[in-house]
Amino acid sequence: MSKTYTISELAEEFGVTTRTLRHYEDEGLVTPAREGLQRLYSHRDRVRLKLALRGKRLGFSLSELRELFQLYDLANDERRQLEEFAVKLERRRAQLEQQREDVEIMLNEINFFSNQCQRLLAESDTGKNPVSG
Repeated sequence: MSKTYTISELAEEFGVTTRTLRHYEDEGLVTPAREGLQRLYSHRDRVRLKLALRGKRLGFSLSELRELFQLYDLANDERRQLEEFAVKLERRRAQLEQQREDVEIMLNEINFFSNQCQRLLAESDTGKNPVSG
């Protein structure tokens, strides 16, 4: 019989809460066996949890991860799964590039207004109060 893991063991190993693991079970990402009230996670569940946590760090939603897992479970070969994953990665890359561009624009605006505030404060300190006239 292959090794099984308790919910506490996996939570500790991956630094997540047991509530997170139960949520992932509700979402269909892991399917632990039951022995009474105890959940027993298989090696497959452990691998899926590891992949799900990596996917979350990359910004994938749980529904996207579930789709990938389902595709993997149904695929006769890995090609279709890899193609779908490549598409999802490209979409995510485009989103992150757009976010990076948006952040750069916002930082430039913040720097502009911060510099303007500093200049006005400095002028105010030297007696040239442009605000009060």
